[in-house]
Amino acid sequence: MKIKAFLLVAVMVVLGVKSYAQQQITGQTLNPNVITTAVPFVSISPDARGGSMGDCGVSSDADVYSMHYNPAKYTFLEQNMSIGLGYSPWLRNLVPDMNLAYLAFAYKLNSESALASTLRYFSCGEITFRDNNGNSLGDYKPNEWALDVTYSRMLTDYLSGAVAGRFIYSNLTQGQGDGSTVGWSVAADVAVYYKRPVEWFSGMDADFAWGVCINNIGSKVSYNNTSVDKDFIPTTLRFGPSLKLELDEYNSLAFMVDVTKLLVPTPPTYRNDSIIYGYSDDVSVPVGIIQSFYDAPGYSFDDYGNRVGKGPFYEELCEYNIGVGAEYWYNNVFAVRAGYFNETALKGNRKYVTLGAALKYNVFGLDVSYLVPVNGTVGTNPLENTLRFNLTLDL
Repeated sequence: MKIKAFLLVAVMVVLGVKSYAQQQITGQTLNPNVITTAVPFVSISPDARGGSMGDCGVSSDADVYSMHYNPAKYTFLEQNMSIGLGYSPWLRNLVPDMNLAYLAFAYKLNSESALASTLRYFSCGEITFRDNNGNSLGDYKPNEWALDVTYSRMLTDYLSGAVAGRFIYSNLTQGQGDGSTVGWSVAADVAVYYKRPVEWFSGMDADFAWGVCINNIGSKVSYNNTSVDKDFIPTTLRFGPSLKLELDEYNSLAFMVDVTKLLVPTPPTYRNDSIIYGYSDDVSVPVGIIQSFYDAPGYSFDDYGNRVGKGPFYEELCEYNIGVGAEYWYNNVFAVRAGYFNETALKGNRKYVTLGAALKYNVFGLDVSYLVPVNGTVGTNPLENTLRFNLTLDL
């Protein structure tokens, strides 16, 4: 069984290396074809723990912030009740007062089921609205928020499942502009989580886990009550494994991989207002989810009208983002974490290293993470110097 454990760790490393290698060749010929959605704030990792491990969390140990990654983990909470508060200054290189606040609550009903709820608030900072002539219409503070609730239950001795509901509110226009309105959506998550002890190392306890979650299955959003055009919300598939090693009585080490993909239609390639490659992205939500697995156009045209690209299959592969993370705990009191997240240049080019630490004292916990972009030059990446803070109270 030792061979299986080493193979698992090797696969995790290979996935990370493969994603980095893929980044080096993506986008050199095919024009960038980024998938955009409404309310992207619900895709931002709200907690410092996951944010310090390459945005990994679908199969990591359960905590009060599990709603974002995998709500099925809540039945594996060690505490009967947990409260969490998170704060993240966001894109401060672009807007000095933009931030994300997060409040989480989890309660175990019994050994087989749990309830949890979270509130996410995203402030876009103070913005001056202007008319078509450049005249000021006043200063406003656009904001968005989302309220979640979930029920998680054990399905077998090692497998749990969860269903979550979410209400999303987005007030970006502040009533300015003809026909402008508040955007809102109702969405759901479905998730499963599997965790069990394994005897892959002689003289060392270990836990193997895997998780699958689909977030934000919900209605489209419109910001104009005079238009029939609506935007998809970021429905996201997330899956991956983890392995936690109890090195000795005081030390533990965990490795994890998260693979994510937007289940949203890919914009097709147009020529003379006609779709040449790909499929129409003006479809319903169920059709869009299914279509997202095969609708990448794969080709575009350069400035001279020549076809460029490497085919639909290649572009579909580029739509899978990969995060790898590691977490070390000493005596369940102090932790250090690190991770790497990769998105190809074709789909947005987010690529960064994450670092973090945690300190637990009695029932209180403090987590901090730091994001370091590894693409572009220093001072030019809007994600540069991104910090996340979390306070946790376990009862």
